Formats: sequence, structure tokens, C-alpha cells
Amino acid sequence: MGEEREDRDPVRVVVVGGGTAGWMTAAALARLLPGRCTVQLVESEAIGVVGVGEATLPHIRAFNERLGIAEADFMARTRATFKLGIEFRDWGRIGDSYVHPFGTFGRGTGAVDFHHYWARLLNEGAPLPPLDRFSYACTLAREGRFDHPDPDRRRLAGTFGYAYQFDALLFAPYLREIAEAMGATRTEGIVTRVERDGESGDIAAIVLGSGERIDGDLFVDCSGFRSLLLGEALGETWEDWSRWLPADRAVAMPCRTATAVTPYTSAIAMPAGWRWRIPLQHRTGNGYVYASAFTSDDDARAALEQAVEGEAIAAPRLLRFAAGRRRRSWVGNCVAVGLASGFLEPLESTSIYLVQQAITALIELFPERRVAAADRDEFNRVIDLEYDRIRDFLILHYHATTRDDSPFWNYVRTMAVPDSLAEKMELWRRRGRVVKYREGVFLDASWVAVYLGQGIVPTGWDPRADTVASAALLEGLHALHGEIAGEVAGRSDHRAFIARFCPMADAA
Repeated sequence: MGEEREDRDPVRVVVVGGGTAGWMTAAALARLLPGRCTVQLVESEAIGVVGVGEATLPHIRAFNERLGIAEADFMARTRATFKLGIEFRDWGRIGDSYVHPFGTFGRGTGAVDFHHYWARLLNEGAPLPPLDRFSYACTLAREGRFDHPDPDRRRLAGTFGYAYQFDALLFAPYLREIAEAMGATRTEGIVTRVERDGESGDIAAIVLGSGERIDGDLFVDCSGFRSLLLGEALGETWEDWSRWLPADRAVAMPCRTATAVTPYTSAIAMPAGWRWRIPLQHRTGNGYVYASAFTSDDDARAALEQAVEGEAIAAPRLLRFAAGRRRRSWVGNCVAVGLASGFLEPLESTSIYLVQQAITALIELFPERRVAAADRDEFNRVIDLEYDRIRDFLILHYHATTRDDSPFWNYVRTMAVPDSLAEKMELWRRRGRVVKYREGVFLDASWVAVYLGQGIVPTGWDPRADTVASAALLEGLHALHGEIAGEVAGRSDHRAFIARFCPMADAA
């Protein structure tokens, strides 16, 4: 009976590391599992945070809503802008541009997906506008406009979602306020030792530089690339994916916003990788993600300095990383969240999404004071799927190219890809079919945008797309294009919408 009573006591959760991952974890646990756990976060002001991941996916909206965060307040406090998708420039070939939207192509209704009709007409040689002209989200983005989606998903204005572009250095303090208001506590200090149970191998406690010992039942590793608990203390194996995702460094430099505050993130291909452009209310984030095997740090820095569109407001900052993940993200009584678990580079803004998914899975499988192997195994299965499927999607961007203008692009164009991706690409080429998953972040429209945007046009399609006469189908597509353009023309300018809805809290 004593053990049963002990298991019903609140689980003592110790979060090691602050930043976005740490404070998202602390806030979510404190908010969503009140009485089920206590939350103590340990961080040190002497240890910096990465803090450059400013672009997100639409899933963050649901996370914020679950925490009771008001959108306008969050955006004002983090100086955020809206994000309707990601623009890709020069990826398939130099001069190309397409948008990966947070929304559907066409009306998003009907038994046959829109891209099958589009691919059929394209194969027939019909004169067609680019695919993204048939997306409400893409058209809004291209025109620099924004409005909240219509709640009626049957309407064109209800066929899209959105995310945010925000200052990551302001997000963690914002979450800290929320977490502490809900009962989470913070301890300042640097972890100098990890104590493990001699029998189970679980983590028993962490010891700080001050000598303070903090014990707990569940330890959440949010220590970033160092992976202090899962990687260093528990020795969990690292799976290296750099042969498929060779970019291993980034140089980041913010600048004053001198050009349009676009409602989308830009990813511009460069000779040894790609460059991001993320417009916030008060500045624009810029960075060059590159493979050090194909260019030097000095050359990458110089290329970024030459490319930015406004006056720099900080010196270029160099980041080193590796693409891959820990073989398991939950070992014993230790769960890794964020960079401590893995990293897949910022190409599709998945880092914060992966943090969110790990937190969601942890809450759904939250343990008693003694962790059950079945819960731990299910968590690892879910997180493994997320990493593997995002990995394939990112590799597709690099591999689906005709560029041969630099050694880097020659490498990624000709490299062998994972079997799981090769099978997806073959199915697409033959049938225009996107592999469907019950779990995973990127839905059909995301894959379609990259496949077609980078020049992989299927030679086959759903046979039901042949039931409409070509002339009638072409007429319908042009009518849809005009309808979308007309509706978007009546929407607000993106910057004007922000000025009304969520102007930044201060300009300091």
C-alpha cells in the first residue's frame, strides 16, 4: 500500500535547460497537468541559447491556445508577424520560385485532389499559371496581404492556415512568466554532476556548481546540442544523417527591416546551402545554412553580409550543428526535448514543432513516479516517426534539383537517398500520389508544393481526373484563378493588419 500511495504523489519533474524548449515544457506541464506533477527548471544565465529559430509551423497556434495564450498579446510581446508559408527561390533551378503554403491547392474539396487535374493539363500542354496561383494561401503571401481564415472550410478564404515569425529571444521569457504563474519554479545554476541510481541506472539527481543537489522522478533534458543528460550522462547513441543533410553550420545576422514585411519566410538557395529571410516587426532575421565541406566560414560570412537587404544590427554569429537524432529520446527516467533529442536544420521550420510534439507525447503518456516501459516505447515510436518523415521531406528539397552549378548541388542531386524517400518519389512520378500517414507533420499539399515547385511532374494521375473534358477543365481552372485573385485583392496589407491587431509592445 505504501508504494501505491507513493505513486499517486505528484511526479517531481526537473527540466534541465531553459530557452524555448525548456520553458515550453515547463509551461505546458504546469498548465495541463496541475496536481499531477511539480516542475522545477534549472538554467544558467551564463549559458547562451541558440535563439535564431524565429519561424514556426501552424501547430504552434494550438499549443498557445492550450496554454491560454491570447494571440494578439503573444504577437505584440514577441514582435511577431504572420506566416502563410515558405517561399523557395532557386532550388529546382536558378530563377525558379514557388511557395510551400499552409493550406490547400484549389478548393480543398472533392474526391480527387486538385493537383491531379493540374498535372493532367500540364502533360497535355495546356497553358497554365503556376500551381501556387491556385492556392489562396500562396496568393495572399505573394500579394503581401493577410486576414484570419474564414471558419467555414468550404469557402476559399477557409482553405488555409498560418503560423508566426517571432523573436525567439523574447519567446522564452514570455513563456517563463506563464510557467511561473502556474507554479513552475526556476533555479539558477550550472549542472556539474549527474547522479545515477546504482541499480536501475536512472538519474537520481543533478548537482549544481553551488553544491546544491536536486533530485526528481522525471528529468527532461532541454540542454540543447550538448544533450547533457541523455547524450553525456546516459550515453544514448547518436544517429548521423549528414550524408543526406550535409549542411552543418549557419552564420546568422539580423538587420534593420528595409524591405517588405512579407507574410512568409524565404529560403533562397546559395552555392553551398541556402539563406533564410524572416521579417519581424522590428527587424529581419537572416542566416546562411551551409555545408562546411563545400565552403569556408569566412566565405559564408561574406556571402551573407553581401546578401542582406538592410543595415546589420549585430555581428555575424556562427553556429555549428549536425543533422541526426538520438536513437531513443526517452531512456530510463530521462526525456530529451528539442536539440538534446535531435536536429534537422531549419529549412522547414520544424525545430519548435518537434519540441511541441515531444511535449504533447510526454503529456499524453505522462508516467507515474516509476516509468512504465510501454509508455516509454510508445513515446520513442512517435518521435522516431516524426524525425524520419521530416528527414525525408527535407532531403527531397535538396535532391529534387537540376542544379549543377556548384559541387554542393552536384552532391545532393546525385546522392543516394533513403529507401523510404526513393519509394515516395517513384510513386509520385508514376501516379501523382502522395504517401499518406496517420501521423506526421507535412500533409499532401506540402509534398505537392515541393515536388511540382522543383520540377518533378508526374506522368500519371488519378484516372478520375480524366472524366472532365480538357476544355471545360481548363476553363474551370482559369475561373478559380480569377476568383482567388479577386478575393485576395480585398484583403488587408500584411503590415497594416499587424499595426491594427498586434503592434509590438515596445520599440526598444
